[in-house]
Amino acid sequence: MNNEPKKPPKKVSDYVGQVGVKAARKLKAQRNTTPGVWFGLGMMGLIGWSVVIPTLLGAALGLWLDERYPGGRSWTLALLVAGLAIGCFNAWHWVAKEDKAMREEQENDDE
Repeated sequence: MNNEPKKPPKKVSDYVGQVGVKAARKLKAQRNTTPGVWFGLGMMGLIGWSVVIPTLLGAALGLWLDERYPGGRSWTLALLVAGLAIGCFNAWHWVAKEDKAMREEQENDDE
């Protein structure tokens, strides 16, 4: 027979503590990773489309208005510029919101 002394079983609270520590370490590592190249390209694409779509919609509406109501002014040019302004404001607003969220998360991590 085996004459080795038996080790006392670990308590459940020891396992719970170890799992908690490892989970906290994993979450902290996930938060502190730097985004990769693909993340940056995806963000550029998202911001780009948030400008392009309103610009194209404004141009399309302007073309439609110019066909229906010909006159001395160009609705296409006016609505293209309006769509561009709305798209730029939309992108600026989104980037500012994301920047604020990242700063708050960084402040929470520092505490």
